[in-house]
Amino acid sequence: MTRAPAGPGQLHVPLAERLRPRTLQEVIGQRHLLGPGMPLRLAFESGRPHSCILWGPPGVGKTTLARLMAQAFDAQFIAISAVLAGVKDIREAVERAEAARAGLHAQPTLVFVDEVHRFNKAQQDAFLPHVESGLFTFVGATTENPSFEVNAALLSRATVYVLRPLEEADLQALIDRALATGEMPTPDPAARQRLVVYADGDARRLLNTLEMLAVAARAQARQTIDEAWLLQTLGERLRRFDKGGEQFYDTISALHKSVRGSDPDAALYWLVRMLDGGADPRYIARRLIRMASEDIGLADPRALRLALDAADVYERLGSPEGELALAEAVVYLAVAPKSNAVYTAYKAARAFVARDGTRAVPLHLRNAPTRLMSVLGYGQDYRYAHDEPDAFAAGECYFPDDVTPPRFYEPVARGLEIRIADKLAELRRRSAEATRQRRTEKDDKTS
Repeated sequence: MTRAPAGPGQLHVPLAERLRPRTLQEVIGQRHLLGPGMPLRLAFESGRPHSCILWGPPGVGKTTLARLMAQAFDAQFIAISAVLAGVKDIREAVERAEAARAGLHAQPTLVFVDEVHRFNKAQQDAFLPHVESGLFTFVGATTENPSFEVNAALLSRATVYVLRPLEEADLQALIDRALATGEMPTPDPAARQRLVVYADGDARRLLNTLEMLAVAARAQARQTIDEAWLLQTLGERLRRFDKGGEQFYDTISALHKSVRGSDPDAALYWLVRMLDGGADPRYIARRLIRMASEDIGLADPRALRLALDAADVYERLGSPEGELALAEAVVYLAVAPKSNAVYTAYKAARAFVARDGTRAVPLHLRNAPTRLMSVLGYGQDYRYAHDEPDAFAAGECYFPDDVTPPRFYEPVARGLEIRIADKLAELRRRSAEATRQRRTEKDDKTS
């Protein structure tokens, strides 16, 4: 498809808007939804509109698809931005839909809500009766997971379509479409590849970048765009990375799972992806400390110290020098022996306490700072471990009197926990032997 260069009256219209697809055949990407026999394609061809949620990152065609739906179904198109709108705008949309339905041609209405996740529950609920009655077709666009950000009632009345970032071939085709306007110099192959990397799957970002380069090239009377000039003109630009959205948490999840899976190369990759995307290195440092506690634990206690040191180094040096300490910690955590025994034990102890009653502290474990407390028996019969053989009071019980001692901590057969397991086995053996001996002596006294 070739579009004519912008005329005088079009100069203020962004290239991305001028190249917005006007038919379904012009849409680039989303073949998993729009290819022959695919779900959204079948919805278009059925002639029967239905409410849906378009979920995907910026610049992948959510608004375009909503407009094309209205066009395909000959419906009135009403666009609402959840960033700026409120219940008043929803009421106005309802009134316009009722007027269109009551008109001579009884035109249907499609209400498109961009950034629908920004509406609160009350605002989202305002759509429900009208979606239910069929007054209009509801199409919401969101960059956030609708399972968390869209009300269950509204979600149950809408089909969710997941849009993907544009692939390299899609972005290359989009560059060709932009060049066909004749408004910009031709980039060489290296510059084209660099543009694809900059776009990071975002069509709007790619077209806005091309438009900016065209302005800069005209100012310098350049006929071509090479990689060196492109890098000089663009400067340092960050990849798409929402520091609070789902992609952010997906990436930190990938880093955590790579460390847990003992893959230092993958862990470094995801670390750099986060840093490259603008994530706060201090947040990453805090997550590394969590990984050291959760996934390495006592299999290698040095891991926690190294993670803390990396966080401290970053505080002292900042970026970029301090990032190397984070990379060192990531590699160490990835290759360290793994144990979640402490993490599992802690969760088990919390669950036990949550379902158990508040039991009294045994008298022998209580502190006795006053004479009255001593008279009441606080601290009596307490065995001071350092006065016992090997500083261990064999057979002593530290749980409440009426609790059968549970076993929360079970060391794994990796790293230092191998030795810890041996030590615990010996201590437990000695305690069991001391308990048996004490019972035997008690039985002998009573017989």
